[in-house]
Amino acid sequence: MTSPHQVANRDRFDWFLALSVLAVAAVFVRVIFFTPVEARQGAAQKIFYLHAPSAFIGLYVAFGIVALAGALYLWLRDERLDRIAASSAEVGVVFMTVVLITGPLWGKPIWGTWWTWDARLTLTLFLWFVFVGYLILRGAIDDPATRARYSAVLGVLGALLVPFIHLSVYLFRTLHPMPIVLKPGRPSLPGTMLATFAMSCVALTLLFAALVRARYRLAEANEALEAEYGADTAPLAALRAEPVR
Repeated sequence: MTSPHQVANRDRFDWFLALSVLAVAAVFVRVIFFTPVEARQGAAQKIFYLHAPSAFIGLYVAFGIVALAGALYLWLRDERLDRIAASSAEVGVVFMTVVLITGPLWGKPIWGTWWTWDARLTLTLFLWFVFVGYLILRGAIDDPATRARYSAVLGVLGALLVPFIHLSVYLFRTLHPMPIVLKPGRPSLPGTMLATFAMSCVALTLLFAALVRARYRLAEANEALEAEYGADTAPLAALRAEPVR
């Protein structure tokens, strides 16, 4: 296990996170200034380059990692897998919050309404509540083994909704458009737009990885401090209260 002294000696500036933020900024410059405006939807369509990659990363990558790490934890009982699942869940909820905010911003000028209770939107909102509940559950249980076990079960069950969300536009009548990239056959995007979409996916995936890495290291540091000081946080409070000389 990492000691508090090892944690303190780590480089405080996260270069990976900084580079991923720069990559995202560069992609958005391309989206705004160098990607053509879609003929029918106008400038509102540019939200697609944030909305769709965030949905892909949140649904398939983040919650997929939660389910996989949770299932492996139930088998191997390795606490590192629990930290990976928890870190991915937190960042996944952030990405899905972006999806639920940008969706109405894009939908209002195109559909004429901020929200509609169709299958895909409703299932996506429900999944968001499931993983917010996952985070609340983790904060409500003190025993690490019990917390990890219950969280793993909920994470696996929650991820089972992802295939239904993907297929909902085929199974039900919905305002949400059909997939234009993740579908059988060739993507329905012109070359320049498809290149911008691919760049956005790569940049946001790097940001996701950097955030998960940072959150994992924070969890590792917290566990190291708990191992050294136990449940008594008085030494930590004393360290924070001690004036700098």
